[in-house]
Amino acid sequence: MCIRDRVSTQSTWGCFANIFLKNKMKLNRFLLRYFPPGIILEYLDPSGNIESRNIDLLTLTPETNVDDLIYSILSEEPFLEQSHKPQLKSLIEKLIDKIESKKIQTFIQTKSLSHTLPLCDVAINKMGDRFISGSYDRTCKVWDTHLGKEVFSLSDHKNVVYCIAFDYPVCGRIATGSFDRTAKIWDANIGKLCHSLVGHREEVVCISFDPQGMKLFTGSMVFLLDVNYFLQDHTAKIWDTNTGKEILSLQEHTAEVVSLHLNRSGDRLITGSFDYTAKIWDVESGKCLFTLGEHEDDLTKVQFNFTGDYCATASKIELARYGMPTLVSVSRLLEDKRMK
Repeated sequence: MCIRDRVSTQSTWGCFANIFLKNKMKLNRFLLRYFPPGIILEYLDPSGNIESRNIDLLTLTPETNVDDLIYSILSEEPFLEQSHKPQLKSLIEKLIDKIESKKIQTFIQTKSLSHTLPLCDVAINKMGDRFISGSYDRTCKVWDTHLGKEVFSLSDHKNVVYCIAFDYPVCGRIATGSFDRTAKIWDANIGKLCHSLVGHREEVVCISFDPQGMKLFTGSMVFLLDVNYFLQDHTAKIWDTNTGKEILSLQEHTAEVVSLHLNRSGDRLITGSFDYTAKIWDVESGKCLFTLGEHEDDLTKVQFNFTGDYCATASKIELARYGMPTLVSVSRLLEDKRMK
């Protein structure tokens, strides 16, 4: 088991830290994460802002001693007390049941749902009861997974809705990116448009919320106007999801930014571009920390692993040749940088 932001209870400082956290922070609720297995503690900081801490149960199996695991969690998490033990046990048992249910699975097609034009992207919410689809018909549709029926349609874009995302783990908002050069944030429960994000000069082709849902990240690509003239937008942008305002524009790529992904803590962003490079950025400052330039063709996909220790990058030519991406150790990059 790996618990993020561990607070030591074995030292005097650890005891003071626990007392401080209990007095200053208020536990709001538990959130269950089925994959990778874990529990998210949502709490209010002294300013009333919602924050979260992850209890990662990556090695959880049906053979895990639940009582020992709960003891370990309670001893390491300053937010939790003995009174939380029954709730923790119930959550862990649900995770184990989910792991057990995956041993034998069969899948059948139940319904075929469609737009009037081809689909571009799909995403499903945390509970699995709703999913969304973006299409060339300029809409993002919200569907009831169990009934196979459309709940409502998000239809304010003026061009193709190319990329879409939920704000995991809450899934209370939806983000859409479009060829109309805008991104939009919507209320996932009622379909109300919250913000239109205007700032890209060209098509928005990748989009993602940070893990806290406080920031939205978008990437843009070139749109061909005619054979002699290109409007170029080689940027990734960071937006405030509460105000809809642009926070930072990341401008070191020299071609389209077609893929982006955040690490679990939300402090590092990786972007992939048609300039044959991937870049790792510090989200707070917007500074480019590393440029990964080993590819020989346009990048098509970039992603961190769950812990953020590794990132994978894929380009057209390498996928065609080898059928696999390139794996890079982020911790090794940081170590090499410190050595320099």
